[in-house]
Amino acid sequence: MIGTRYGQRLGAAARRETILTAAIREFAASGYDRTRISDIAAKLGVTEPVVFQNFGTKSSLCVAVLDRMADEAVRYLSALGDHSPDVAELLSVLLAHELQDWMHGPGAFGTMFAEAAKNSAPSIRRAGRRAHTRTVQAVVELLRKGQHEGSIRNDVDVGTLGWLVLSQIHARQFRRAHSVTSPTLEHAMLNALLAALRPPERA
Repeated sequence: MIGTRYGQRLGAAARRETILTAAIREFAASGYDRTRISDIAAKLGVTEPVVFQNFGTKSSLCVAVLDRMADEAVRYLSALGDHSPDVAELLSVLLAHELQDWMHGPGAFGTMFAEAAKNSAPSIRRAGRRAHTRTVQAVVELLRKGQHEGSIRNDVDVGTLGWLVLSQIHARQFRRAHSVTSPTLEHAMLNALLAALRPPERA
């Protein structure tokens, strides 16, 4: 129950965090339009007014969810970069079509970011763009680390390389949406991208 923890009532910050965690699961699983505040409240064992008191509106709650998911995406990429000795090899795993399909499948943050871009609420579209920009920046930082270690070419602006990586991700989802994918071609295109990212002498 959201109202108690070890027999005591949750503080305001903990209550918001609990609601936000439940909302992330609901929005990711069902999408914005199909998610109901009553479903989130029921999962927590509280009434709808409790959720509204903490986040105001459904769209405000969704904005908070998008911001939190962007936080998680940035932390995830940063942690991977901190523990990888070769950014190019790390990208070969992150950009594999199998993982990308999972990250853009039902319940994953990629699906939420894409849905936000088409939402009718301006605040949600802005949050979606903000999440997208922050993810790009995290990819750029990963590539910058690769430039320093020598696994990523440094004769091209790192921001340009970041958008190149993101264009590969978006193109994959476009192909997937239109059922024009081939595992053999996907691997070939990934290898071509990695060759373009690596220093010329390693390509």
